[in-house]
Amino acid sequence: MREFILEAEVRTQFGKHSRAIRRNGNIPGIFYLHGEDAIPITVTEKNLKPLVYTPETHIVNLRLNNGAEKNCILRDVQFDPVTDRPIHFDLQGLRENETITMEVPITIVGGTPIGVREGGILQQLIHRLKISCLPKYIPEHIEINVENLKINNFTHVSDLKIENVTILESESTSIVGILPPITEKEPTPAVTGAEETIEPEVIGKGKKVEEGAEVEGEKKAEAGTKSASPAKEEKK
Repeated sequence: MREFILEAEVRTQFGKHSRAIRRNGNIPGIFYLHGEDAIPITVTEKNLKPLVYTPETHIVNLRLNNGAEKNCILRDVQFDPVTDRPIHFDLQGLRENETITMEVPITIVGGTPIGVREGGILQQLIHRLKISCLPKYIPEHIEINVENLKINNFTHVSDLKIENVTILESESTSIVGILPPITEKEPTPAVTGAEETIEPEVIGKGKKVEEGAEVEGEKKAEAGTKSASPAKEEKK
């Protein structure tokens, strides 16, 4: 891992004086290590930016104006919500024989995956992994080769093996994968006039039933007339 040298001054002004520090082009921060007193510091914004805006993890060699040197990592940075400029930072000290827990950036390598060439979409689900290791084993980044990923294939935490490093994420967590191409569904044509076709059909059936009843009634009436005629002839 590459070492990043950061020149800093021990800070003696606090609270409302932080605004004046920033107006002068400096950023207030703090160095801390368990078992030791925290050290308030300031660095120039120019010197801090390369440490903040980088895709790599660095061990910082903090050099104070009182002659002291500390090995540490950048633990946190606060940004102005309007300008997005750094306004405060935290440095966590390291001890050679003590493990440290931190997040390391993920770097995708391997060029264009097979699945993308077949029309799929590359999706990176997480960009940093939480790990635990000794300071000398801290990786600058974690590389994931996606060259052979096909559509619906994913790389999971369980697929990673990093020597001397423990990954503190669920093994089933998906890191990167190839999604199938997005296809637009054709709209289903709406069925119109359904009620209009049903109503005449019911009415038509009703008419047929009524007409049948009338015909049947006429037949019965005719039969009754024929059966009555012979009786009149016998009386004569």
